[in-house]
Amino acid sequence: MSGLWADLADLVLPADCAGCRERRPGLRHGVCPACVAALGALRPRAVRPTPAPPGLPSCVALGPYAGPLRETLLAYKEHGRHVLARPLGALLAEVVAAAVGGARPVALVPVPDTAAAARSRYGDHLDRLARHCAARLIRSGWAVRVHRPLRASPRPDSVTLDSAGRAAAAEAAFQPRSTGSVRGRAGGAVPVVVLLDDIVTTGVTLAAASRVLTATGWAPSVAAVLAATEKRHQS
Repeated sequence: MSGLWADLADLVLPADCAGCRERRPGLRHGVCPACVAALGALRPRAVRPTPAPPGLPSCVALGPYAGPLRETLLAYKEHGRHVLARPLGALLAEVVAAAVGGARPVALVPVPDTAAAARSRYGDHLDRLARHCAARLIRSGWAVRVHRPLRASPRPDSVTLDSAGRAAAAEAAFQPRSTGSVRGRAGGAVPVVVLLDDIVTTGVTLAAASRVLTATGWAPSVAAVLAATEKRHQS
């Protein structure tokens, strides 16, 4: 689980750093050395929204949704910097490794984008991350496959919704793509099912996806995400 700098060094020079949005003289990479160091210093940890919605599996996140991690995710997801999928996928692989706890068969299930979101982002952003995540784990000796047993129903973009709106939209957000169980699809040893998302806020999206997966034989053992929002307490 190394080589983050090499991944970022492969990127084409943009107008500014994806992590801090600053232009720096002599910048040669998509992310400046200071932001690479900040991302590389993050360590996966267990997180859980309060209150946690019913059906939410245990969650592990790389770090808080702040600083270079937040800015890099936004640059990738909302501003078309698709070349960031490779290093972000490598970071997500570190989260999966920490969440599962040892090299073993793993089924990665990314939370799918709606058709409208995928069109606006020129492809399913999480599917790209999942593929790079799987590639990094496979290179490290893991038996990993990406599975897509879910499809997303049309819904508003979560960034436009408050907590109540997210909960309402999540109730009908996902449908099973197939009825086969993970045992039947994977063959051989039953893998650990890891649900993937980029950010966890209230947990309602992950919980809704987990409930549908569980009902169709794909019960996730854990959810792995890049970032977790931190609840702000008003003084």
